[in-house]
Amino acid sequence: MKRLSAILLCMTSVALAQTSVTKANFGKLPSGEEAQIFTVKNDAITLRLTTFGARVVSLETRDKNGKMGGVVLGYDSVDNYVKDTKTYFGSVPGRYANRIAKGTFTLEGKTYHVPINNPPNSLHGGTEGFERHNWRAKEIPNGVEFTLVSGDGDQGYPGALTAHVRYTLENNTVSIQYSATTNAPTVVNLTNHAYFNLGGDGSPSILNEHLTIFADRYTPIDATSIPLGPIEPVAGTPFDFRTPHGIGSRIEEKNVQLQNGAGYDHNFVLNQSAGALHEAARVHDMDTGRVLVVKTTEPGVQFYTGNFLDGTLPSRTGGTYARRSGLCLETQHYPDSPNEPSYPSTELKPGDTYRSETTWTFSVENK
Repeated sequence: MKRLSAILLCMTSVALAQTSVTKANFGKLPSGEEAQIFTVKNDAITLRLTTFGARVVSLETRDKNGKMGGVVLGYDSVDNYVKDTKTYFGSVPGRYANRIAKGTFTLEGKTYHVPINNPPNSLHGGTEGFERHNWRAKEIPNGVEFTLVSGDGDQGYPGALTAHVRYTLENNTVSIQYSATTNAPTVVNLTNHAYFNLGGDGSPSILNEHLTIFADRYTPIDATSIPLGPIEPVAGTPFDFRTPHGIGSRIEEKNVQLQNGAGYDHNFVLNQSAGALHEAARVHDMDTGRVLVVKTTEPGVQFYTGNFLDGTLPSRTGGTYARRSGLCLETQHYPDSPNEPSYPSTELKPGDTYRSETTWTFSVENK
């Protein structure tokens, strides 16, 4: 029995040793604080994370030839993240990811106003959202946990909110677990804003990648990207990704919804109920063979095709990030939910804990 226990202990130690976590300084922020960067690594994936915005800086995985390559957009300097106030590359936006119409919502009979930074609406929490903060960080088994305390009235939101984001790496899967508590009723909607390009560093476009979204319905938007309210079927529209389609195959169709989003920038209502991990989307790059499967406990996923990347931001390879050179699959509750009673609620009350999980699993497929 003792020998068996020793063997099991040894096996456990080997398994844990497969993922390493290291920490370094990433540069000073305008506040004078030092941003830190963590490297979480195993044989399949190298994941780099920074305290500034609790964000994914880079993610490398193998292609069909076994070659490692980066598959998310971002910078190698914290200074560039500070300068970039538009893309949210790899960050955790908050307190409310996505849009709130006209920066106004009513909660338990009281009206609140949050910054309008995407006129005429509020986007991703406001002008100084969670992605602009330097989170506290600590190493955990196989990953890193980030913590942020957002005070009562921060960006106009009620209640002091304590948020945690845990990134862990096991085999070929990155897991992101979110949790939050509050001391007063508030709204919360957290996600990760990674821009994926499975073609690898320097790949100019995501339009040839093939996408499946496990959703029969979506939420059409108005010209300011706020949902109109009713949930509509994707059947017979360019939003039908129930079977794999090239992302660029219908993006230029004359469709009012594509015009309103300047491409795809829409919430898809996932088929399976929220609460347990379920498939949200699958992306396949034919050239590199890379496959990404996204699972989530959330009821929706915002599919965005980098429509507002404009070729002015520096890429890691010495070029710039062109329009539609990255895609986002932001697992979350629906946009403007605080103003739409028919949508799943985003209210968080004292004594309750907000919980959410999303996983990214990478593989290769040679066909």
